[in-house]
Amino acid sequence: MNNSAFNWPYSNFSNPRWQYWTLQFCGWGGYALLTFISSSVWVQDHWLYLQYIVVTTVSGLVLSELMHKCFKKLWKPSPSKRLFASLAIVLIAAILWAAIKYATTQWLYEDRENQPKLLLFWFSYSLLLLVTWTALYYGIKFYKHALFQQEKTLLAESMAHQAQLKMLRYQLNPHFLFNTLNAISTLILEQDNHTANHMVTRLSQFLRHSLDNDPMQKVTLAKEIEALRLYLDIEKVRFTDRLNLVIKLTKEAEQALVPSLLLQPLVENAVKYAISTREQGGIIRIKARVFVNELLLEVSDNGPGVPAAELKQFGSGSGVGIRNTCERLQALYGSEQRIQFCHQPGGGLAVRMRIPFTSK
Repeated sequence: MNNSAFNWPYSNFSNPRWQYWTLQFCGWGGYALLTFISSSVWVQDHWLYLQYIVVTTVSGLVLSELMHKCFKKLWKPSPSKRLFASLAIVLIAAILWAAIKYATTQWLYEDRENQPKLLLFWFSYSLLLLVTWTALYYGIKFYKHALFQQEKTLLAESMAHQAQLKMLRYQLNPHFLFNTLNAISTLILEQDNHTANHMVTRLSQFLRHSLDNDPMQKVTLAKEIEALRLYLDIEKVRFTDRLNLVIKLTKEAEQALVPSLLLQPLVENAVKYAISTREQGGIIRIKARVFVNELLLEVSDNGPGVPAAELKQFGSGSGVGIRNTCERLQALYGSEQRIQFCHQPGGGLAVRMRIPFTSK
């Protein structure tokens, strides 16, 4: 049997029109049933009274539908106009329904005893029911409107959040590009054209890789390391054997999803302060492992490190790359992420990150 037959009611219930008519039939069906049950004690001719119930239920359904069409046109005017106009519509509908009930009673019962002849009674009873219907209608309407506004707010926040992430992500390339072009310019001034040409080739490969990746998509840590090697190939043109890289990743950590180009500004900072300032160069170490559903990442170097007075505010007050990384992690993970800057026992700076572990 086709599963669509079972899914039909659930798929259609998301339709506002289908929801409205479902509530209409259920509500007026309940009114008819309760009227019949409550009258079963004192009514003698149940078949005759059943005809009365059918007429009043159908007329009530028709009048409520006419009220619904009028209320839809009153949604845009000011609240005060909507209130008074709605009360007038309910009042007119109650008068019409009371007249229908009274006329139906007179027609069915003719001259029988104990027939309800007081039109005021039918009017007050009809008004109460239609006011209740109106209150339910506007209550549901305002509730759905509030949900719609909440969805719009969440969508706007999501779009702003994505725009912020894209802005932070795209800031990396100009920052890195400036430093690389400055190095190429120096090589040209020194007439080291072969090295400059090799560096331009590596730069084009790195930028192509960077532009091919969607800034909103996360990549595996293994692919992030591949992108990092493209960057370091550029730096090795400048530093040759002075730049050493040690990478230690567990197999589980390699499959972890991380923001693209997350490590590049951290490694760039290590190159700038731990490699370029030392004649003998230095070592950059990257470690990653998974512990209790968290990815633990560490980028460290054996350079001079950072003065203790500046270490506590290093992430917020440092250069574009480090600050950018901190802001990206905050925007992506909020309170679920941690980034810490600390001194190495043997000298140098270590950047330790904790982010939720997710994989493909």
